[in-house]
Amino acid sequence: MRFLKLLLLALQTGGSALAALWTFPSMLLSAFLVAWGAEAAQFLISQGLALAILAWLQTIPEFAVEAVIAWDAGRDPTRSHLAIANLTGAIRLLLGLGWPMIYFVFAFSGRRRGNPKGTPSIKLQREHAVEVIGLLPPLLYFIVIIWKQTMSWIDAVILVALYVGYLVVLLRDPPHSAEEISDAPRVSQWAYRLGGLRRKLAIGGLFAAGGFLLYVTARPFLESMLAVAGLLGVSQFILVQWIAPFLSEFPEKVSAFLWARRVTHAPMALMNMVSSNINQWTVLAAMIPLVYGYSHFTHTGVWAPFHFDAEQRLELILTLLQTALGIVVLANMEFDWFDATALFVLWIVQFLAPHLREEVSVAYALWIVILLVGFLVRGRALLAPRYFWETLTQKRPAGSA
Repeated sequence: MRFLKLLLLALQTGGSALAALWTFPSMLLSAFLVAWGAEAAQFLISQGLALAILAWLQTIPEFAVEAVIAWDAGRDPTRSHLAIANLTGAIRLLLGLGWPMIYFVFAFSGRRRGNPKGTPSIKLQREHAVEVIGLLPPLLYFIVIIWKQTMSWIDAVILVALYVGYLVVLLRDPPHSAEEISDAPRVSQWAYRLGGLRRKLAIGGLFAAGGFLLYVTARPFLESMLAVAGLLGVSQFILVQWIAPFLSEFPEKVSAFLWARRVTHAPMALMNMVSSNINQWTVLAAMIPLVYGYSHFTHTGVWAPFHFDAEQRLELILTLLQTALGIVVLANMEFDWFDATALFVLWIVQFLAPHLREEVSVAYALWIVILLVGFLVRGRALLAPRYFWETLTQKRPAGSA
């Protein structure tokens, strides 16, 4: 499959831009279907596990783009920088734009509903500590990857193992109480209240229908949107690092913003993004050396590790520091206006002025140090590590899934 070439052809011709007339509403519908499925599923399995399934379905377009870029890089190593650009752009976009937008939608919707004015914060639930701490292991391992400036199949195995470990911990969280189903959308309520086997089939059907629609729509949707971007004269690097990830993350943003509008579901919206970040740092990153190595093998007969240079290492360091800051910001299980605004400002600076990436990296590092010193001075135990440890050591309820 030469998907990237098709994208580039679309950029040159612009003919596929008209496909946006049907692909855009199809992507919206797929996002709604999988979101409804996730809201119903959290009453059968843990919310975190439901969001992990949701993240897998939502990142289908992202995986497709990254796989093709890595495949082409295996044939032409001069294109390797595009694989790192797409990976880092996707992560930084989701955290630097997605997280803040969730907060702003949450705050704006709260005011429209007549909630007291001020600066409310999104308060996470105890179970969300698994997602917050779940970001830490892949970041620590990526320090090793950045140091050696290569990614091999061994790194891929380790990253996938870290993701599997994260899923295992999610299994320890119980499902939400069925009494909360009244807060869910009507479609989710309908699916859950069917009972028995029909309930599982209905919830699975929502996931399957949304996932299938996403699968068949992802390619023409990306082609149509990228064709428009190409006609506007957008450079290839900007296209790969920012525009393609923005479009491939579109389903995540739709469902997350849908939940953020309902104030009680804002934590779920934020965890939808965090779950996708974990997916990106583990499975999406692991796919690069595997696809690259196999492509290189079919072309030359030699399996090669994926190498990146000092420029790509800076991209990874910047992305790692941004995500590490996200962990520290959520360490006390809340997300406020200052966190959202500062994350957005630092993201927009690097977007508008790429030459300031090193300065932005320093800003992320300084902010992390300031927050950690503040935690030590106040002498309060961080909630996320404590809740995560309680999840690891608690006994699972009898009869839990």
